[in-house]
Amino acid sequence: MTMRFTLTTAIAAALALLAAAPSLAQQEAAYTVVETGQRFARLQDAVNAIGDGLGTIRIAPGDHADCAVQERGDVAYVAATPGAAVLAGVACEGKAALVLRGRSARVEGMIFAGIRVSDYNGAGIRIERGNLAVSQAWFRDSQQGILSAGDPAGTITVDKSTFTRLGTCAGGGGCAHSIYVGDYGALSVTRSRFEAGRGGHYLKARAARVTIADNSFDDAAGKGTNYMIDLPNGATGQISGNWLVQGRDKENHSAFIAIAAEGRGNSSAGLAISGNVARLAPDVPWRSVFVADWSGDPLAIGANQLGEGLVKFERR
Repeated sequence: MTMRFTLTTAIAAALALLAAAPSLAQQEAAYTVVETGQRFARLQDAVNAIGDGLGTIRIAPGDHADCAVQERGDVAYVAATPGAAVLAGVACEGKAALVLRGRSARVEGMIFAGIRVSDYNGAGIRIERGNLAVSQAWFRDSQQGILSAGDPAGTITVDKSTFTRLGTCAGGGGCAHSIYVGDYGALSVTRSRFEAGRGGHYLKARAARVTIADNSFDDAAGKGTNYMIDLPNGATGQISGNWLVQGRDKENHSAFIAIAAEGRGNSSAGLAISGNVARLAPDVPWRSVFVADWSGDPLAIGANQLGEGLVKFERR
């Protein structure tokens, strides 16, 4: 009887280990380099395996307390299941979950959450040079969503993505924003949603040329926010088809869109602003300006639907 019990127990234990094995293997292989089939437990190891080449990293579902620095190459970071893979709470180099300075990076279907660092610039993505394309991503509950340095030859594109509860003005070095783009050649932000900001601007960009189209900027639940779109050095291109609502809790409610408030580093001649819908949230007590312009350049402001209490344009 004792021998039978012991044998049965041993078999059961072995079966339990076998059943757990796939689960353990999956945990150890959160990242797969698609082109080679190599599997890694650390995102940095997967990035290093691609090196100066071109490759795709497929990221398994789950919360990954992980980050990586891309120094070279062309790397795609793709969620195996869109919306189910999260890089959470860890910043490399005290900067971001992904620190990018290779030739290019592509990010698809990922979530970036809870990124905070001591200088209040913790971001989901920090790009220091090269091209970046982001789609179907969600940035939430961090100090910044996307933060860039300058690369006048580079392009950043963001499509079908969401930015929630981002930004802060707590740091001594100035505010963080949902998106901040430095001196880049071109920026495109399309079909994306900005909501419930926690300070700073929703979209601040020093890029020479911009396409900001078909997005929603919902500031109704914002806290201590500033402009919804800030082009501090001016820009050419278009701001079109966006839906913008200004909320009650503002650090600066004087305008929705600001052009060249920090200097005329770029021409704004012909910047097209049309087809947008803008209004104040219910019970907002003040008036505001839809477009505030410091550039003095001839802007192309077309037809926009403006709610009560909004002035179309003001030169400052």
